[in-house]
Amino acid sequence: MKGRIYLLFITLVSAMGGLLFGYDFVVIGGAKPFYEVFFGITGAPATQGWVMGSAILGCLIGVMVAGGLSDRFGRKPLLILSASIFIIASIGTGAAGSLLWFVIYRIFGGIGIGIASNLSPMYIAEVSPARVRGRFVSLNQLTIVLGILSAQLVNWLIADPVASGENILASWNGQMGWRWMFWACAAPAALFFIMVFFIPESPRWLVTRLHNDRAESVFARIGGRDYARREMDEIKSTVQETLQKVNFRMLFEGRMPKILLIGVVIAIFQQWCGINVIFNYAQEIFAAAGYGVSDILFNIVVTGVTNVIFTFVGMYLVDRLGRRALLMFGAAGLACIYAVMGSCFYFQVTGIAVLCLVVATIGCYAMTLAPVVWVVISEIFPNRIRGMAMAVATFSLWTACFVLTYTFPLLNNGLGSYGTFWLYGIICVVGFIFIMKMLPETKGKSLEEIEKELKM
Repeated sequence: MKGRIYLLFITLVSAMGGLLFGYDFVVIGGAKPFYEVFFGITGAPATQGWVMGSAILGCLIGVMVAGGLSDRFGRKPLLILSASIFIIASIGTGAAGSLLWFVIYRIFGGIGIGIASNLSPMYIAEVSPARVRGRFVSLNQLTIVLGILSAQLVNWLIADPVASGENILASWNGQMGWRWMFWACAAPAALFFIMVFFIPESPRWLVTRLHNDRAESVFARIGGRDYARREMDEIKSTVQETLQKVNFRMLFEGRMPKILLIGVVIAIFQQWCGINVIFNYAQEIFAAAGYGVSDILFNIVVTGVTNVIFTFVGMYLVDRLGRRALLMFGAAGLACIYAVMGSCFYFQVTGIAVLCLVVATIGCYAMTLAPVVWVVISEIFPNRIRGMAMAVATFSLWTACFVLTYTFPLLNNGLGSYGTFWLYGIICVVGFIFIMKMLPETKGKSLEEIEKELKM
């Protein structure tokens, strides 16, 4: 029992990176109607796309930093670095007096997101026993959606519903409200920074650096001495070449290209399924469905609550139904929902029908693709190069996210809302086929068992 409490503690501390990732990534959606007026970019879709996507550029930098450095120096120092970045970026973004500095701090905050998105699920996977690993890695996704919901609630509570239209620039919303939306992130970031010092280094990383006594001590606190000895024996059997310097060429040796392809494709698919458009451009989607500013902010909170509820469903199912089944269900479900949503926009159906479809989209995603992709890419790569390999997959994910975020205003303008969502539906069909043909089941297997099977 003490071991399970200890595991839960170190998992939740690591997963605070997910909380900040979710908050920082989504807070900009609620601030969007106000900072766009403040910076005078309301009539420039290309500039709007760049500002919304700028944090993702930082994510790519963060992922590149996190991969090699986490394999070299460990997981814990990088988590501390990401917490520091979140603190600085939240304060700087809210204080920005020009669009240039706003974008610079958004990029800097994105570096923190990139590091946290890469390190938090990987750290949790490396400390969790096989039988509950899916559930514990999914805790990271739970904190992400709680961060998203927190941002949505903060945006809704801070924003003055009276200020709208031509009064925005002169209003409190337009001058200070959007700033406080970003500043609110500094408090949990500071807590994360403090708490990371109280968790151990990843035991699997410690073994790759021959710190076996320290690694065994961590495993013993989690599951007892017998569990620690079993884990140590299994890990040692897969890292016999530990003293060999890790380098990028290892990603293209033996079976690694196929394993890497699986990780990269499902990471890209998690983004190109279109869900982040719902979060980042909810204002435009609900406005197109006939909602006003105050109702839009409330509807966004409804989507956040849905996200949290269905994440719990996904956490319950991931170690029962398995990763592959949930991913296939999510791909098929989103394809069907997008077909209906596109039809609603095509036939100009507005109001509650669109809200229900958006809620259904988020529910389907939250219990399938959202948590399970992070579980899979934290499981399938070999111990010795997991940091580097996962960095490649996460880099691909954020690249895909940037493309998605930047292109939505252009696609929405060129294809219309209906054409855009039909396009995302086609992508979901392709994703379903790939998962069905290429992804093996990893439920209930240790990381070392998965490594041996995928290398065969």
